[in-house]
Amino acid sequence: MKKNLFTLFCLSVLAMSVFAQARPKLVVGIVVDQMRWDYLMRYQSRYGEGGFKRLMKNGFNCENCQINYIPTITAIGHTSVYTGSVPSIHGIAGNSFWQDSAWVYCTGDKSVSSVGTDSEQGKMSPHRLLATTMTDELKLATNFRSKVIGVSLKDRAAILPAGHCADAAYWFDSKTGNFISSTYYMKDLPQWAKDFNNQKLCHKYLSEKWETLYPVETYVQSTADDAPYEYEYMKNMPNTFPYDVPKIYKETGPELIKSVPAGMKLTFDMAKAALEGESLGKHDDCDFLAVSISPSDYVGHQFGVNAVETEDTYLRLDFYLADFLKALDKQVGNGNYIVFLTADHAGAHNLSFLQDHGILGEPCDMSGITKALNKYLQEEYKVESKLILRNGNYQFFINHQAVADAGLKEKDVVKKSVEWLKRDNHFAYVADMEDLASSSIPQTIRERAVNGYNRLRSGAIQVILQPGSYGTGAKKNIKGTTHGCWNPYDAHIPCIFMGWNIPKGYTNREVHITDIAATICALLHVQMPSGCIGEPIEAIAK
Repeated sequence: MKKNLFTLFCLSVLAMSVFAQARPKLVVGIVVDQMRWDYLMRYQSRYGEGGFKRLMKNGFNCENCQINYIPTITAIGHTSVYTGSVPSIHGIAGNSFWQDSAWVYCTGDKSVSSVGTDSEQGKMSPHRLLATTMTDELKLATNFRSKVIGVSLKDRAAILPAGHCADAAYWFDSKTGNFISSTYYMKDLPQWAKDFNNQKLCHKYLSEKWETLYPVETYVQSTADDAPYEYEYMKNMPNTFPYDVPKIYKETGPELIKSVPAGMKLTFDMAKAALEGESLGKHDDCDFLAVSISPSDYVGHQFGVNAVETEDTYLRLDFYLADFLKALDKQVGNGNYIVFLTADHAGAHNLSFLQDHGILGEPCDMSGITKALNKYLQEEYKVESKLILRNGNYQFFINHQAVADAGLKEKDVVKKSVEWLKRDNHFAYVADMEDLASSSIPQTIRERAVNGYNRLRSGAIQVILQPGSYGTGAKKNIKGTTHGCWNPYDAHIPCIFMGWNIPKGYTNREVHITDIAATICALLHVQMPSGCIGEPIEAIAK
């Protein structure tokens, strides 16, 4: 009898051991805001061995990862990575969108209070997110024993990846220069976060000038340092290196950290502090750290794709990434964690730059078009009220109340609006989103429009711009860049997995941003998120 009990005990221990090995100690998700896929190749010869090259050499590189919805916008991207879903289902239809008769911010929540600051910037939560995330599913699978932490300078980039059940999400407060949170997660910052904030690293980094890592003449993948395609940090300040960051800091305050590469270092510093402070990767169950890098987006918007500033930003990011991977090796052990790197969206070439090189691309004044459309509808229906409430996310929102007050049918207003918008040569296609099946739009684009349309939160009309074009406002001298369209320059993103049970290799088969969550869930043997439409990438999750 005792022998049988001992045998049973041994088998139980063995089963527990096998089960414990069924997951890595830690999963780390890194989302680089506005990172184009081709930045991996464009600057490859200048990267060191420990950052992007390490991921590509030792991991599995999905070279053809596409965003399968429109619009390609930050909040949607982060949410889609972690839910494996699209706006039509997960409900995050933009950074801001229409909900309950109001234009709302994706993570804004007046029912919670700020933690770590007396500013309003902490009143945030994931309460508008309709689906679970892979981080939620990991918590559910382990009966909430796994720890989940989100870190980013942008609130939405920390909160939405961390999901509903996170132990914490931390984001940057531009009033104090500290990382903060909300009462959704906690009543007070943990001591390790207070200790981190007390180092005043934001202020330290903003006391240093931004100079190129290497001699500026070696930045041959970029336009000249004084190219006319870039916005200024300050009026009458030249857009050339070195940048007098301390001088700009006096004018802008801590908010500047989001717009310089030092903000990437600060983000990784906070991620490493969370790694150690929460003992991530040292528990019996798998933990999850979601890190989102935001300054790359601000730099891209300000300087564009082809600037020395952008090239230098990614060379520095490579250095910071290598240092972070070393920290993971030290804390968790090489081979004991999974890291994936992707982007929430990419970015278009500057329109003036394209035009100077003979490539078609026209600015589109969406605000001006909205005003003209309203004027047309007012004259057509003999009404004084504006029947188009606003534009946003390349969509037009109907003023439901004004239409009802005028005794009109919304379907008729939408139809007339679509007919009028089709006269504008900026638009390749214009679609009534409730009648998309009858639109003469290529299937791939139509599917992305359907995926991006949430009937309770999106506009009634979707416009698809001509290739190379994007919304700019009434500007003649187009600087910087933006994103939001279906085209490869906005929708082709990096997607690399490395670490525990990840084979080395690559594929050119098309995969989607929504496949990332499905793949991680398959590797962890946990249920896919509640709205997931992605599929595991078989070459990785065998």
